[in-house]
Amino acid sequence: MTQDINVKALKKNAFRQSKVRGETASRVRIPGGLVKAEDMVRIAQIAEDFGNGEIFLTNRQGVEIPGISLEDMPKVQERLKPIIEHTNINQEDKDHGYMASGTRNIVACPGARLCPFGCYDTTAFAQRMDQAIFPNNRHVKVAFTGCSNDCAHVALNDFGIIGMTEPQYNPDRCVTCKACVKYCNSRSVGALSVVNGKIVRDVDKCIGCGVCVNYCPTRAWTRSPEHYFRVKIMGRTGKQNPRLAQDWLRWVDEDSIIKIVQNTYAYIDEYIDESKPEGKEHIGYIVDRTGFDEFCDWALKGVELGPKAQVAHRVYWDGKHYERENDLV
Repeated sequence: MTQDINVKALKKNAFRQSKVRGETASRVRIPGGLVKAEDMVRIAQIAEDFGNGEIFLTNRQGVEIPGISLEDMPKVQERLKPIIEHTNINQEDKDHGYMASGTRNIVACPGARLCPFGCYDTTAFAQRMDQAIFPNNRHVKVAFTGCSNDCAHVALNDFGIIGMTEPQYNPDRCVTCKACVKYCNSRSVGALSVVNGKIVRDVDKCIGCGVCVNYCPTRAWTRSPEHYFRVKIMGRTGKQNPRLAQDWLRWVDEDSIIKIVQNTYAYIDEYIDESKPEGKEHIGYIVDRTGFDEFCDWALKGVELGPKAQVAHRVYWDGKHYERENDLV
């Protein structure tokens, strides 16, 4: 006879409800998408010993171990403990597996650790953000990408952080080969031009992608020592009205972004519709209900943006729209 299982308690410790009676799947969080090889070995061993020998890689850079018997959950939790400790997951209770949370696993592309186009260490920033906001039951998605290529698809998240650099130009090293102009035109926004034999950057048009730095053969262009970021907000998937995140801030610093995201949790606590299942109303719907200005007042409270920072004082999102037959008549 199969014992009754408290599904709520099951999900609380990140064990997924399975369609197979008597089985579950354990979810392993990997903030920023980077995990030690030895911890992946531990995960694989759990899958072999307690699962069905398979590992599923989730869309948000987590890992699921399917095929675990409900009776083996305590043993799996014990085996997960060293992984939780080793990856510095921000939770006090490390004896009962990973804590489930409305705040989803934070996603990051490889960034400057691997990619020549990465403007910053995406993994380090993602892990810092994880420490600042996790665990929390509010339904929030945050993603980091190293440059404007957006390999992490941050436009599908509530907060999408895109790396920027302020290109530094040394005319003494420039031979006016125009490689930077060529590649800025073909691979970016065409912010460079030649004036009197020297390269000029249109500061209003420049998106800080660093393409000029990557393709300059003489290092006349270099990255700024300071890290800057573009922030896109309120992207979402889902059934009701999926939409892409839109630009809100640019040339903003790391500390300000951490504070803004933390402030947003206070905003959610103030205005969330608690009648929604498990208090998981999406932030975008709250913004639609309270107004964008109210969101900004909360999100920017106590934030001191740097002198280069630019703010979009009005943001518009496009939802899905369909023409109906009688609209076409």
